Amino acid sequence: MSLFWRIFSLNAVGLFVAAALLLGPVTVSTPVLPGEALAVVGGLVGLLAANALVLRVGLAPLKRLGGAMSTADLLRPGARAPVAGPAETAELITTYNTMLDRLEAERATGAARALSAQERERHRVAQELHDEVGQTLTAVLLQLKRVADRAPRELREEVGQAQEATRAGLDEIRRIARRLRPGVLDELGLSSALRSLAAEFTTHGLTVRHQIAGDLPHLTEESELVLYRVAQEGLTNTARHAAADRAEIRLRPVADGVELLVRDNGRGVGGAPEGSGISGMRERALLIGAVLSVGSAPDGGTDVRLSVPFTAVGGP
Repeated sequence: MSLFWRIFSLNAVGLFVAAALLLGPVTVSTPVLPGEALAVVGGLVGLLAANALVLRVGLAPLKRLGGAMSTADLLRPGARAPVAGPAETAELITTYNTMLDRLEAERATGAARALSAQERERHRVAQELHDEVGQTLTAVLLQLKRVADRAPRELREEVGQAQEATRAGLDEIRRIARRLRPGVLDELGLSSALRSLAAEFTTHGLTVRHQIAGDLPHLTEESELVLYRVAQEGLTNTARHAAADRAEIRLRPVADGVELLVRDNGRGVGGAPEGSGISGMRERALLIGAVLSVGSAPDGGTDVRLSVPFTAVGGP
């Protein structure tokens, strides 16, 4: 029964009972007797209680819908408001759930296009840095070497400093190009790329270990790229914000797919809101139907865990 008919029926019953009492032998004296006043007050209280009960039961699904709407997050898909209550309320909740399905599908499609365009642009910039800027700096290094060979003794030290600065700039350009588009991922696969990533982030203040299983299932190109980017972003957050001295990368097969874990012993996530880095990881996880969780590690650091199902890795 709809909420309208519930309230209407209850009020109609109350009015019919009141009319029947007025037309019947029951009367109200003047002055009003205590028993008559008690009967009128009791009937009023009963009618109000019945109205309150009908409204509370009928509006409870709307309250639950409001709670679901306030906590809805398209980066954590799948949560839906339970369909319950009168016909109008059930129809409203069903419409909301359908709208949420459409929004999640549109967001996933839009994110896929945006991230695909981003990867293409990364590849283009990395290629230009390697081919144009890298080759130019290499030519400058060769020219400086020829100048150093012919320069007077008093100028050789300055020319040598220019060589070292140019060489450092060339190394930085190559490092940036590798981060933009990891060539080792395309050439040698995910396992080698993750080992290279661990070595790249290992500095004087941070040691990154890796545990890469050798019996991984076949991974699609898109899944490999998502796993690599999540590991890269997780280590970047560790190096920049965690104040950690140890981190590790683990990649292993699990019962329903593969699991990537990036763990550090830093200060942990605490109650800080998620930044653009974690939001970007969630966007990438949605592209392949993976589940990303960010929480506290057993030793107080941070765990970034990405669970990739078999549907995204080409089957068991």
